[in-house]
Amino acid sequence: MKRKPPNGDQIRTTLVGQIAEATEQVSLANQTFTDVIRKFPSGLPHPDGIQRIKNASRQLEFARKQMLKAHRRLSEFLDRGIVPEELKRVG
Repeated sequence: MKRKPPNGDQIRTTLVGQIAEATEQVSLANQTFTDVIRKFPSGLPHPDGIQRIKNASRQLEFARKQMLKAHRRLSEFLDRGIVPEELKRVG
């Protein structure tokens, strides 16, 4: 039995949900980064602290890129009707 392809409302709802998830990830990554930075009141972290800062920074950068991607996908759908490939699948 084949399923119907998603309609515009379903696609928009999915894309908006992906933005909400990505925004939450940015918020969590930002909080992690802030917490790591605050652990070094002198501004001079220990060597392992430098790695923690780098890791938190990379995590935040990745989360922000994912959020921008989610926004771009919604914008492309709303402005030009472009449906992401994984949302076109049927069956």
